Amino acid sequence: MKLKTLPIFFAFLCMGFGDAVNSFVGIAKEKFTLDNFEANLIAFAGYIMFGLLSVPMGVLQDKIGKKSTLMSGLVLELLGVALVLILGVNQFTIFLMAILLLGAGSTILQVSGNPIMRDVSDEGQYSSNLSLGQFVKAIGSFTAPAVFTVAALKGYTEKECWPVLLPIFAVAIAISIVSVATLKIREKDEEAKSASLGTCLALLANPFVFVMVLGIFVYVGAEVCMASGLPVYFKAKFGFTPELATQFVTYFFIAIMIGRFFGAMILKRMAPKTFLVATSVFSLLGFVLLALGSKGLSIAALFIISLGFANIFPLIFSITIDKMPEKSSELSGLMITAICGGAFIPLLMGKLADIFGNLAGFAVPALCIVYILAAAAVAKPAKNS
Repeated sequence: MKLKTLPIFFAFLCMGFGDAVNSFVGIAKEKFTLDNFEANLIAFAGYIMFGLLSVPMGVLQDKIGKKSTLMSGLVLELLGVALVLILGVNQFTIFLMAILLLGAGSTILQVSGNPIMRDVSDEGQYSSNLSLGQFVKAIGSFTAPAVFTVAALKGYTEKECWPVLLPIFAVAIAISIVSVATLKIREKDEEAKSASLGTCLALLANPFVFVMVLGIFVYVGAEVCMASGLPVYFKAKFGFTPELATQFVTYFFIAIMIGRFFGAMILKRMAPKTFLVATSVFSLLGFVLLALGSKGLSIAALFIISLGFANIFPLIFSITIDKMPEKSSELSGLMITAICGGAFIPLLMGKLADIFGNLAGFAVPALCIVYILAAAAVAKPAKNS
């Protein structure tokens, strides 16, 4: 691992802080006496930024450079955390504004962090480093739940965790800003044509780009389907308590995090396209076990599917960027926008589950992986991939 990759890995850790908004919903609901709709505005505020900012930031990044864009994302995250630290959490509007800043910062970090990893990686190591970066991001995502869990074991309430959690975020982001500021990378040639919204969207006319961007869309949708559908399925099918059924979501994401760590090691020896095919087949094996309907096989399927899912996002991303590195900013904006698949694909799963039952609903994420397998099989990545 090259020393100059460390600031980018640290940025990936901070990137994960944006996912912490999911942990804030229950706390804010109690703190501000919110109804369910108002409470869910918190998650909405965090994730709407992916749809609003990704493509525009990809275009801007092409003009100001990936390092400057990455720095702006870190600064926005720090502003969001500082807003709560300075003004407190006594007003919902202030709290919501902080979440918007955190979500915007995290979105910008996604747009810039994924392609900038290529600039700091040794040749042929981009896919491996990107999987490792996603593993580090997952650690950041788990920071809030981990702090809340430890605090609960020690008898503290979640509201009492703010004085501990937010300074952790602030210090980590500040360290990342300093480390990225010292980083020297080679941006695109000045003679290269600057991107615009039109040229960015025009890339979708390229069949390879369209297929891969759609791959991100359906993958994120499949992941959200599993996270939302597993508790419902285990509770209805096997009679697990709601508390126990919800724990399977935690196991799902822990397995994804572990899979990304080992995936980074595998990618040092295996071509990204080959690994994408293999990991998609592995996921589908899990869906076959899930369809058999027994408790033991269903639990085993959960871990097989999550391990298979683990590296799909970084693999699609790195294969696409390696194919067209000169368009990395525009491609990054398009692919991060495609994360909004997490809002649409689960609706299809829910409709199918309402008609045919909870188990049938899992056909939707399974078909998403079938699409990714087909895309991986026909895609022609860069020669050095």
